[in-house]
Amino acid sequence: MKNLLLSLLVMFGATASVSAADVSAYLRGAHMSASKARTALKSAGYEVLVTYDTIKDGKTIVFTNDTLKAEAAKEKRAHAAILRLFVDDQDKSINITNPLYFGKAFMQDDYNKEIYTKELAKLNAAFYGLSDSKDKLDADDISGFHFMMGMPYYEDPDELATGSNSELLAKLKGYKDGKSILFELKLSDKSTLIGYDLSKRTKKFIKKIGRANAAVLPYCISIENGKATSLAPKYYLAISYPQLTMGEFMNISTVPGAIVKDLEKPFK
Repeated sequence: MKNLLLSLLVMFGATASVSAADVSAYLRGAHMSASKARTALKSAGYEVLVTYDTIKDGKTIVFTNDTLKAEAAKEKRAHAAILRLFVDDQDKSINITNPLYFGKAFMQDDYNKEIYTKELAKLNAAFYGLSDSKDKLDADDISGFHFMMGMPYYEDPDELATGSNSELLAKLKGYKDGKSILFELKLSDKSTLIGYDLSKRTKKFIKKIGRANAAVLPYCISIENGKATSLAPKYYLAISYPQLTMGEFMNISTVPGAIVKDLEKPFK
């Protein structure tokens, strides 16, 4: 029955629109426990990497599968390896990163719409009644997104350190006995994605710009071809909060610098 539903969703379009000009950043759904959400993800064929305490009364479940990992193994595409589900026990909802939106953002010219449409269908089959979030961008604007003139694009990551992949991973694992590493996902012999726990002070920015999109955390570090990089915060926060106003962005003006400092510490 589940396979039949999945096929119908792929053929006729999932709950979140795949044909409209605007693409939602998140899929909103009825509240459930983190335990039930993990069970649903595993039943849909996903691997759960970590359940992360993002904010008070809220947890982010990071998940992946072989398809996502294969796409993300392409050069400079590591961040596309994962999707995220935020369980909001305060506002009684779940919020899932839309594969159509973040797939296009992080895969850039390598984006294959058919692949990510199927991932969307899997999520709609696993979590009945999902709807589009108010956070949206025009489909044509996602891959070339930047917040405003002079702000970074996807192609402008922060370089945290250089060295062999093994040396960079060793530094991460040696820092605070590896307690800041939330997950380690090897994508190829040349590429590994790390989920990293920012400091308590730094990650408080979610309280200022909205818990609904708290799946923005955990932050990730890509170790690839002898470089440790991360998405520029002025890009990543803005693409994750596409309705963010200039005033709201200025309210967290010190946060991008604090994030980079946090991510650089293991490599000092």
